[in-house]
Amino acid sequence: MSAKSTAVANEENKPSRRKFFIGAGATVGAVAIASQTPIGKAVIQEIGSTVQGKDDGYQLTAHIRKYYETTML
Repeated sequence: MSAKSTAVANEENKPSRRKFFIGAGATVGAVAIASQTPIGKAVIQEIGSTVQGKDDGYQLTAHIRKYYETTML
């Protein structure tokens, strides 16, 4: 293999923004399609019920209180 053909081969394998966005677009499309299957809908429903069970908002817990105490001047 010559130096020129090695440089061309390396250039083809080099990651690029274009390849990244093509891969990201394909992944998003696949996830969108998968979410419409019966299994995908069950997973989404399970995740939704888990998220709804949590309390929203700020909660002052023991480790956060300890952090605040260590940062006081």
